[in-house]
Amino acid sequence: MEPITITTENFEQEVLQSDVPVLVDIWASWCGPCKMLSPIVDEIAKEADGFKVGKINADDEGALAAKFGVSSIPTLLVFKGGEVINQSVGFIPKDKVLALLP
Repeated sequence: MEPITITTENFEQEVLQSDVPVLVDIWASWCGPCKMLSPIVDEIAKEADGFKVGKINADDEGALAAKFGVSSIPTLLVFKGGEVINQSVGFIPKDKVLALLP
C-alpha cells in the first residue's frame, strides 16, 4: 500500500484515531536526507502489516509539524493510541526504521 498523505484535515482520523500504529514521515522536497529516506518509507508502506504509513510535507503542513516540535527533517514519528511512542530525526536505514515500530 502507498503511504497516506497526511494533512491537517485528515490527521485526526488517519493518525490519532487509527486502530493500528502509524509511522509518519515528516519531509520536504528540498531536503537531501528526506530524499534518501523516502524510498525506504515507501518500501515499508508496501510491506506494512499491522501498521500504516503516512507522510507529512513540512512545507505544506508547517503547523502540523510544529505541533510535534519538529525542528529538523526528516523526522519519523510512530503513533499508537493517538500518542507518539517513538521518534527519529535524520536519515536512518530500513532496519532502524522498522525497529521504531511496536
